[in-house]
Amino acid sequence: MLTIKTLQGTHRMSTQDLLLAIEEAVGNGETSFEIEASGQHDIGGPLWNREGKALRFHVTNPGQRVGSMCLDNTEILVDGPAPADVGWLNAGGRIVVRGDAGDTAGHCAAAGVIHIGGRAGARSGSLMKHDPLYAPPELWVLKNVGSFSFEFMGGGKAVVCGYDCEGLPSVLGERPCVGMVGGIVYVRGAFSEDVADDLAVSGLESDDIAYLDAGLETFLSAVGRPELSAVLSDWSEWRKIYPLTLGEYSSRPDPMPMKAFRAKEWIQGGIFSDVCRDDFVVNATVARGLYRQRVPSWDNAACAAPCEFRCPASIPTQLRYNLLRAGKVEEAYKLVLDYTPFPGSVCGGVCPNPCMEGCTRGGIDEAVQIGALGRCSIDVSLPRPTGPTGKKVAVIGGGVAGLSAAWRLARKGHEVTVYEADDRMGGKLEQVIPRARLPHEILEKELKRIEDMGVRFVIGSRVDADGFQRLRRESDAVIVATGGHIPRVFPWPGHERIVAGIDFLKAINKGENPRVGRNVIVIGCGNAGMDAAAGAYAMGAESVTCIDVQKPAAFAHEIAHIEALGGKLLWPVMTKEITDGGLITADGTLISGDMVIITIGESPDLGYLPEGVRKFRDWVIPGADMSLLENVFAAGDVIKPGLLADAIGTGIKAAEAVDASLRGVAYAPVEKKPVPSGQLSTAYFTRCPHGELPAANRDFDRCVSCGTCRDCRMCLESCPEGAISRETLAGGAYRYVSDPDRCIGCGICSGVCPCGIWTMHPNVPLE
Repeated sequence: MLTIKTLQGTHRMSTQDLLLAIEEAVGNGETSFEIEASGQHDIGGPLWNREGKALRFHVTNPGQRVGSMCLDNTEILVDGPAPADVGWLNAGGRIVVRGDAGDTAGHCAAAGVIHIGGRAGARSGSLMKHDPLYAPPELWVLKNVGSFSFEFMGGGKAVVCGYDCEGLPSVLGERPCVGMVGGIVYVRGAFSEDVADDLAVSGLESDDIAYLDAGLETFLSAVGRPELSAVLSDWSEWRKIYPLTLGEYSSRPDPMPMKAFRAKEWIQGGIFSDVCRDDFVVNATVARGLYRQRVPSWDNAACAAPCEFRCPASIPTQLRYNLLRAGKVEEAYKLVLDYTPFPGSVCGGVCPNPCMEGCTRGGIDEAVQIGALGRCSIDVSLPRPTGPTGKKVAVIGGGVAGLSAAWRLARKGHEVTVYEADDRMGGKLEQVIPRARLPHEILEKELKRIEDMGVRFVIGSRVDADGFQRLRRESDAVIVATGGHIPRVFPWPGHERIVAGIDFLKAINKGENPRVGRNVIVIGCGNAGMDAAAGAYAMGAESVTCIDVQKPAAFAHEIAHIEALGGKLLWPVMTKEITDGGLITADGTLISGDMVIITIGESPDLGYLPEGVRKFRDWVIPGADMSLLENVFAAGDVIKPGLLADAIGTGIKAAEAVDASLRGVAYAPVEKKPVPSGQLSTAYFTRCPHGELPAANRDFDRCVSCGTCRDCRMCLESCPEGAISRETLAGGAYRYVSDPDRCIGCGICSGVCPCGIWTMHPNVPLE
């Protein structure tokens, strides 16, 4: 037995320290405790022995919640009284108090036995309940209980012996058994039998006597009063209180309607008749229509899915998968072309796919295969628009941003011409991205699709200041999208020996087979640095060392590819000087090499732009409508460096601004907020092993369809009031509608919706 004295002189052990000491002892195999408490709480709570042995506690002077959440195989004996919450949430323990207990003894008990050898306070036995898989909880009290005892009792058995209570008007206190719906209360002694209409009071039957007779001796022995057996076993002095069944209660006369009660029996005229007129309308607890607490709203596509929100081009992949789920394959493949002309080369090729990083499905198993889905649209074609607008737009720059803008404007019926300084269209997709990362035939197909839409390509046409003014005169709008092609090189000593990575990669893609050294150093460990390193190996380098001032930003698979070729990545490394022998770092270390390539970014050449264009360093600052000057707009890397997907996004945005200007309307960009993650329900989706992932165009069942209704009908089938209906609209569209005359604002529709479509709003009645 472990004895714990919680008071040593003037030092009192805290409740936390006592409980930790008990828990540690139980963990070490101790099963018997002598606790000399000094008001500590929760003694004998949820504990268990690994070998299934019983735990026994002998306690004096405890605090509140003795045996709270007590488990089966735990026995607690309290010598003397105990304060409130004895056996609170008892889950199987045997608790004996040889004295009075405070308020709420046995509160919420679900199993086990509680014996009180004196009185118990108010609300004792309240919310007792019974799980039919286990024996019902029991609460035995030798004397009486306080008011509101057995309030909202739902199960179990309570025994109030009424000993030493002569002269008390009620051994159950005032208003006992309020809201009682289950269980039995056995009572000896005086109490008012005028209980609620849904309760019954009667004498004992044979099974009641058998239960009390079997338990009384055990109870009295536990509380140390076995001599009272003869006094308490006159069963004619006992009554039982129990709830009526629905059938028994329904047979009683209907109660007076609330309106009649308020008008006739309550205070005449209403309790506020001196300040307002009572209309005697009784609002039910469950209200519909005007008096609902909350109102549901079917906010389909009002918010962006995480993939859509994170995509710089705002491609709503959830809509594509919804179309595939509905069997509309061609429509799904065409939809992406409303947002980008490069679904194969960018989305399905060189893009890092930030959409997939934010995919909700990634929290279950793996992100939906958005990138690969883009490749399904490589061969899709669209018809040219009918009815040209007669407006002419000049796009300066045949890269991703310029071509995206041209594609969108051509589809709107405008006459678009793209001017490209290089001898091939495509910008960095054509000139810089290695063919190993982007098959050339995919890019050529997508460039041809743009041209087939009616976009005119003019290659080998570098626009200077005079040419820019001519285009402004001859066109209704001009888009500046010349990208960034001037390499950034710091003025280190020997910087003239450095080869620009962008020029090196352009030479490789043009088939010029640029000469490389045997030992190459690449400054910059981003994806461009990995491309340059791979190009150096392809051109014959024997070793490549990539350095950076920070952790490499390249994709993991790009880094792995270079390391597999034999390349090394070093960081953090600060460059001090470039020499014939290689690169000298800030700490004086020599990294040997006979060629240094730099890939730390590029800036645009904006020398052709006139005065008056706002700039920040080497980049332009467009207005909110993407404009630089009247009818001159900007897109892509002339604004700021970014991903190719960023270039697509700004190109489409510039095209929308140009179109609005040409039509004489205000440019109003649509920007959605992401659907709140708390509104999404992923519990309906089972985990899919990696080896069993379907093809990208069959991955629609894994897509959660965040923020966009997937027509699963969960809300329709789950609404308890049948308030939701599905309406079919023109063209095969649909919507879900909630009937306010039936809706009670419970929020089940919002809770079950996997897509976060239903939103609950506070009900604000019209004034």
